[in-house]
Amino acid sequence: MTDRKDMTRTEDKAIEKTRELRTATPAVDIYENENEILLYADIPGVHKDDVTVNIENGKLSISGVRRLDYQGVSKWEEFVDVEYVRSFSIPQTINVETVAAKLKDGVLTLHLPKSEAAKPRLIEVKAA
Repeated sequence: MTDRKDMTRTEDKAIEKTRELRTATPAVDIYENENEILLYADIPGVHKDDVTVNIENGKLSISGVRRLDYQGVSKWEEFVDVEYVRSFSIPQTINVETVAAKLKDGVLTLHLPKSEAAKPRLIEVKAA
């Protein structure tokens, strides 16, 4: 007959080996004003060094990995490592060279400035 203690050890090793990175879609708020598009992405637990923001051919891609510091062998897991991934089409009028990103308290803030040509402007009407 198999000892219950041996079965537990075997199950613990199986749990430890099958841990995988899950993918999640972060919640995002997007605002637009005359000068820029502001994007706020909720990526809790992600460190600055684990965030990637890429703009290429009119596509904005955001990804960030949250890795947990595990202590011992898991018996039950609901809070696991996760990769947040989201992509958007952005207008060609965004000045890509001046895009700025900031991560604070689990919220990634992107400032996507509009090029001067895309900003609204008032045209003066002259009398003839």
